[in-house]
Amino acid sequence: MVTEHRAVAALRVFLVVLFGVLVVFQTLSLPGQFAYMAQESPEDAYLRWPATIVTVFWVLCVQVVIVATWQLLSLVKNDRIFTEASLKWVDAIVWAIGAGWAVLVGVFLYVGFNADDPGVPLLLFLLTVGVTVLGLLMVVMRALLRQATTLRTDMEAVI
Repeated sequence: MVTEHRAVAALRVFLVVLFGVLVVFQTLSLPGQFAYMAQESPEDAYLRWPATIVTVFWVLCVQVVIVATWQLLSLVKNDRIFTEASLKWVDAIVWAIGAGWAVLVGVFLYVGFNADDPGVPLLLFLLTVGVTVLGLLMVVMRALLRQATTLRTDMEAVI
């Protein structure tokens, strides 16, 4: 039990750090990077705003996952993880991953059909497969959480 509490505390610290770094990326680094790229390669300057919007959206999806994970950790700490309240946070994670995946597939298709070098499309394909696995894993974990919640509710009704 002590290890679980330490792990939850450590995870919360790293979630705060990760969220803070993502805010910096979202507001400073990504827009600045794409502005710099537009200056250095004027022929690709038309990609500045679409690339900024897409990457900031992906960061937002990760931030939603972080907030939902924080809420799930609160439910774990209060021994309420096997309740209906936890399912809405897992749904938020699934929807955020799904939204990020949909945009990633669109970027993969756009880049794949317009690329003359296979490196970036292969990298995007790898990312797409990874996000697909993560999304499907979360759907399975949601189903397991639903079953455990139902079992716990049934057990509480019997007792």
